[in-house]
Amino acid sequence: MVMPRVVTAETLDGLSEDDPAAMRSRRDLQRIHRVMGTCGIVGRALRAVTASRPGPARLRMLELGAGDGSLMLGVAKSLKREFPAVDLTLLDRQNLVTPAVVAGYASVGWSAASQVMDVFDWAAGKGVPPPARHAPAGWDVIVSNLFLHHFDAAPLALLLAAVASRTTRFVACEPRRAPLALAGSRLVGALGANAVTREDAVLSVHAGFRGHEIGALWPLTGARWITDEYSAGLFSHCFCAERARVPGAGAP
Repeated sequence: MVMPRVVTAETLDGLSEDDPAAMRSRRDLQRIHRVMGTCGIVGRALRAVTASRPGPARLRMLELGAGDGSLMLGVAKSLKREFPAVDLTLLDRQNLVTPAVVAGYASVGWSAASQVMDVFDWAAGKGVPPPARHAPAGWDVIVSNLFLHHFDAAPLALLLAAVASRTTRFVACEPRRAPLALAGSRLVGALGANAVTREDAVLSVHAGFRGHEIGALWPLTGARWITDEYSAGLFSHCFCAERARVPGAGAP
């Protein structure tokens, strides 16, 4: 079954931060992530992409489209032994990160800060957080979870170019565009998901990725990158990129 990629605006993205339906939908997403095993998928990808990095220096990490920060908090808890010291910036256009979530990061040794801005303002360098100004290696890792699928090819290529210019490693976990994932998206109501989540889940799969679609948009000019793109779990699609080391240079 051939499924063309179709990007449609999702309802949750158009709701205000304090809209009851939006708040319920964000709770739904936490349950869906547990069923999908997203924390484990992202954790394994982060372990793989940072395997060449020497410790024990603090890891500088940025999450794009971080939402309320709860997903990466689950990842942080699973990685607390491997990554005991991380400075994490949670970037999102809405102010959703609560003091309780920040405290949760602190409990595992991570320092978390929220950055409220549009991701394309970030890509254009407007109000860029201080570590990211020092391109090309401002961040040790940039992460995105269920975020890239919101964008058509042209804006996504622009965003990926900005990512490549500001980090040495990148991990993305996205919906897989496949019949099984589509069938699963139509069953999220069984988890108690509300109408917003039920509709958006189907749209997410239609806008998801397969094959090497993200890698095809990764910038080919400039630094040499080692990339990997693969299916993960039953419903997810991952893309990882690591800047190739220059012979004789220390690993960033």
